[in-house]
Amino acid sequence: MFYQPKVNLITGECIGVEALIRWQHPEKGLLAPGHFLPLIEQHDVGVQLGQWVIAEAFRQYMLWQQHNIEMAISVNIAANHLQQADFAEQLKQICAQFPAVPPSMLELEIVETSALQDIDYILGTMRSCAALGISFSLDDFGTGYSSLSYLKRLPISTLKLDQSFVRDILTDADDLAILQGVSRLAEAFELATIAEGVETTAHMKKLLEIGYHFGQGYGIARPMPAAELPGWLASWSIKD
Repeated sequence: MFYQPKVNLITGECIGVEALIRWQHPEKGLLAPGHFLPLIEQHDVGVQLGQWVIAEAFRQYMLWQQHNIEMAISVNIAANHLQQADFAEQLKQICAQFPAVPPSMLELEIVETSALQDIDYILGTMRSCAALGISFSLDDFGTGYSSLSYLKRLPISTLKLDQSFVRDILTDADDLAILQGVSRLAEAFELATIAEGVETTAHMKKLLEIGYHFGQGYGIARPMPAAELPGWLASWSIKD
């Protein structure tokens, strides 16, 4: 597991990390998820991997507690995994394995297509998870099939703006207008927003100008092994 920080663009405070899996291939070295997750996402091994990632997030949180580091960890959940009949029960069992870790530290990131096939069924699963204290964010927002009724019904707390809209806001008026519109939409639905793809200080300043207070991207930090996070936290600050 690698972890990428998410920060408050005003204060510089790290508000959480996103857990991102890597595969240490015996011949090809360290592989990003795009090289292997598409091959298993419709198979049982994909579900098993998803369960391992959640359990690993709990274990890592417990280890960071020893360094007085306590922050939310977000985990990406594949549609096939979320739609498992026992998803909420499996999650409850993982929580029980780590009684010292508050379930509220876990945020599950889902993409829009995860809930479109049977929204009523998925709503039941999400509400069962929310009852445990776990929150949800809608990842890659703007790239799928969102509707106002969809946002109204899903028990989500955060919209994550896809990096494809964020990276060009300094030069592309259309992308800038999209982010401004989504900011107003999120405010109307009382949802937090976080921008992915923050690559420079100029991006941070522009995002703050249009109402985005939280960001994630290479301009802040690249995904890193868990052991590197305490050192990064000690040295990180927003540069003028």
